[in-house]
Amino acid sequence: MANTFAPFGFRQSSGTGSAPTYEQVASFCVYDTAAMYYGDPIFRDATTGGVKPDTPGTGILAGVFYGCKYLSVSQKRTVWSNFWGAADVASGNLVEVYLVNDPNAKFLAQVGGSTSVGATAADIGANVQFAYGTPSTATGISGAFVNIAVSPAVTAGFPFKLVSLVTNPPGSNGTEAGVYNYVIVAFNNVETKTLTGV
Repeated sequence: MANTFAPFGFRQSSGTGSAPTYEQVASFCVYDTAAMYYGDPIFRDATTGGVKPDTPGTGILAGVFYGCKYLSVSQKRTVWSNFWGAADVASGNLVEVYLVNDPNAKFLAQVGGSTSVGATAADIGANVQFAYGTPSTATGISGAFVNIAVSPAVTAGFPFKLVSLVTNPPGSNGTEAGVYNYVIVAFNNVETKTLTGV
């Protein structure tokens, strides 16, 4: 059975905490920050100190986004959400953001960026890049994936390190070798693991 490309962001598979919250920590974003979805890698904004999505490159990650809390202008109440829709907060206000930045956390993610190549055992131990993909505005789930189009490498600035391939349960989506397979990644370049300031 061929793998189906249906990325879901970076879903935590292990860490120092326990399900369902693991070791989420609180941060913030400003009221007009671009949309963020459950499982999106996010960065620190050097101007505001808050978090935000940004162009994948070699910047230092703040962590992986897992939800937020804000005072809704339209609903006149506090809203908890698994995504930030980039609206519905009064100008100048802050949004409380929950993220995982544990340097020991590991994440399940799908490989994308190529219609012919997936991750291989030879890529284990290499650093990898990601792409945001297309999120679901209906569910709030990220569309981010490990971007195999950017070759796994020793590049220190890449945000994740490929730890293993996913092969179980056999025959399920993501376990077949080749294109669109699933991998386990760990942080490589995150605030809590680097000596470089943001």
